[in-house]
Amino acid sequence: MPVSETLESLLAQAGKHFTVAFEPLDVDGTPLHVLGVTNMRSHLDNLVATRAIRNPLKDLPLWAKVWPASFVMGRFLRKLEPAGKTLLEIGAGCGVAGCIAARYGFSHVTVSDIVPDALIFAKANVLRNGLEACMDVRHVDVAATRLDARFDIIAASEILYLDDLHRPLLKFLDRHLAAGGKAVFCTDWARRKPHFFKLAARSFSIQEYKVGVRSTDAEGEEQRRLYLLHVLERS
Repeated sequence: MPVSETLESLLAQAGKHFTVAFEPLDVDGTPLHVLGVTNMRSHLDNLVATRAIRNPLKDLPLWAKVWPASFVMGRFLRKLEPAGKTLLEIGAGCGVAGCIAARYGFSHVTVSDIVPDALIFAKANVLRNGLEACMDVRHVDVAATRLDARFDIIAASEILYLDDLHRPLLKFLDRHLAAGGKAVFCTDWARRKPHFFKLAARSFSIQEYKVGVRSTDAEGEEQRRLYLLHVLERS
């Protein structure tokens, strides 16, 4: 569904639970404005104080963090000849990879997640960056949602850590990849999941790429991480 809310209304919704502000991130020399949580530490302290964290993977706002894998994924997608193609990003969080991909020329990009707050932030990012003509935001649960569309590319970063998701995810790909379509997954090497790709190899041919990334942590120390990109095509 198109992003029908106004940016002001989305910021008001986000402001009910968080203190937020847009931060410009450099993408190939052009700023991408990403809505972030500026009171994250106090928000986490409140979650701890109220004993609201029962399942860290679900209860912590991991979707609000701009993960390096989003940039690795977004930049890789431009190699897939995006002109005229449709893209679905699943587990998109605040939608950074999808916004980057939209700038690279996909005819339409759908970003999706299961967390309501993530969808609010993603919609705000779409509007703030003027991408509403070629993007929409949807709630998608790969274990339950059936969409009325197929996509040329289905992409996701850092979602394979949930082992219970592997089989439903492959069924979702089978239902929603267009003929000749590709699925692309980006994962930090430290969180790699070979079991998923063993399952996937029954129905898809798989290509693996390795991308090294240098970054600087909060203390100014340089970090080097290795990311794996897997491209699945029907075998």
